[in-house]
Amino acid sequence: MDAAETPRTGPSFRFRLAAASPWPRRRIVGEAVLTPALSGIAGILRTAETGSLVQGGALALVVAVLSLARRALPASVLLAASALAGAFLGTFALLVCAGWSAGSRIERPARALAAFTAGFVLHLVAGVATAPDEALGLSVLVTVALVGGSFLVLAVVPGFAARYRAQRHALLDVLRRHNAQLARERAMVARQARLLERQRIAQDMHDSLGHQLALIAVHTGALEVDPELNGRQREGVGVLREASRSAMRELREAVGILRNDAEMSGPGPQGAGPSSDRAAVSVDELVASSRAAGATVELHRSGAERPLTPAVDRAAYRIAQEGLTNAHKHAPGAPITVALRYEPDSLVVEVANGPVPAGVPAALPAISGQQGLTGLRERARLVGGMVHTGLTPGGGFRLAGVLPYAGGERQSPPGGATSVAADDDFREQIGGASAGNGGGVLERAVPHKEFTAIVSSKKNAALGCAATAVVLVVGVGALLVWGVWKGIDELEKGAIPASVYESARVGEAEADLRGKLPEGGSLLTDGVEKQGPALPDDAACEHFVDDEKDIVYRFCFRDGKLASKVSYTWSP
Repeated sequence: MDAAETPRTGPSFRFRLAAASPWPRRRIVGEAVLTPALSGIAGILRTAETGSLVQGGALALVVAVLSLARRALPASVLLAASALAGAFLGTFALLVCAGWSAGSRIERPARALAAFTAGFVLHLVAGVATAPDEALGLSVLVTVALVGGSFLVLAVVPGFAARYRAQRHALLDVLRRHNAQLARERAMVARQARLLERQRIAQDMHDSLGHQLALIAVHTGALEVDPELNGRQREGVGVLREASRSAMRELREAVGILRNDAEMSGPGPQGAGPSSDRAAVSVDELVASSRAAGATVELHRSGAERPLTPAVDRAAYRIAQEGLTNAHKHAPGAPITVALRYEPDSLVVEVANGPVPAGVPAALPAISGQQGLTGLRERARLVGGMVHTGLTPGGGFRLAGVLPYAGGERQSPPGGATSVAADDDFREQIGGASAGNGGGVLERAVPHKEFTAIVSSKKNAALGCAATAVVLVVGVGALLVWGVWKGIDELEKGAIPASVYESARVGEAEADLRGKLPEGGSLLTDGVEKQGPALPDDAACEHFVDDEKDIVYRFCFRDGKLASKVSYTWSP
């Protein structure tokens, strides 16, 4: 029933105490002040009650041990403190501290309820067992009400207050951690947006500028071997070709810098690509440009042309452009074949080049940013297609893409953001994970919904504690009001003025005298007959107290008349 919820086969009692975390300095100072205060109160009051230093010292030692153990064993200390508080008046302060520790440290509500219920029973039994004889004359209802009220005030109210405080601190801690997590995620999303934007710029630079520079290199290469040029012109063309190659090298270095450390998660916004007039229908322009540069390029079309979505158009254009660019760079002079095949369910774009012909100078080592094919595969994936590359049996190279006609465009993320796509958002990537407490999955793609989900998971417990605290406060207030009313009622039923006693005459009719006396018994007069003279035989006696002085008035009746009356002092 203690806070450490371990199975029966778990650590031993000694191990649990030894494994407790060290106390901070603030707690050490607090315990150093509280423990002597609790033990001192118990010891002093017990010594004053019994006059025995031994009993007072023993009780003080027990209280000190329980005070130090209440954090490690809150339920056990609560039970012991409840029994001690019922038997010894001086241990009421220990019961308050034990109730506070039990309320904040017993985690499961069922165990806390069981601990406080058992504590109430022990408190009641100990209180009845050690009560003086005159107190046992009270009714059972009054006894239970008094003991229950004291236990409610001394143990239950502190326990609920501590539990509410602990849950409030836990809720604030969860909110602080959640806020820190949101800040970290926001920074990661911003960083990813920057990386995606850099990647988009790199992709466009590679696709557009890279292709044009490759064509410049091919044109200058063809001019360099033109037999009509003289040596000076050929030298100038060579300088131009070398300048284009240097520009290509610097471009690819810039692309590599822009895309450094960025994972390929999408080509960026759809609007960043070429316009629809440069899609599959514009492959003819690419072929014409390559032919004008001196390359041998054949274009084959097959099947009935089908309308394409803008995303598929752009992907088809990029595949043809990348295939021609790579053929110009890596296989100059090799024949190139471009094919557009309109299949029943997809468009196939294929660019294949043969081996470099004999006698043609080998291409200089090309500097590649290694981004073109990766970008093509990602573009094809986003529209539901695929890209295949590989060597041909004759020693050439083949690039082919399969693009479905119904390929859908990537949707913009919520909120109108354009630089971070919905599928690449860090919030959605981790949004599918479980919340970890058996509850529903948090919708992390929407921050305010996530915040509401976390707050609501703790709000019910906090509201429950608040409602319980209100009920307890109202209950304690009602109990106090009832106690005041009961005290006034008992005083009215048990007290009479001295004039009533003086006006009574022996031999007076019982009915006449009872008309002047209060009706019903009173708690004020329980046991007062033991402090006066012996009761007469064969007489029914009534006792009342003076409403101003510590005097008891006894009226004894026999045979319907007042047989005797006696007054004496008493000690309440």
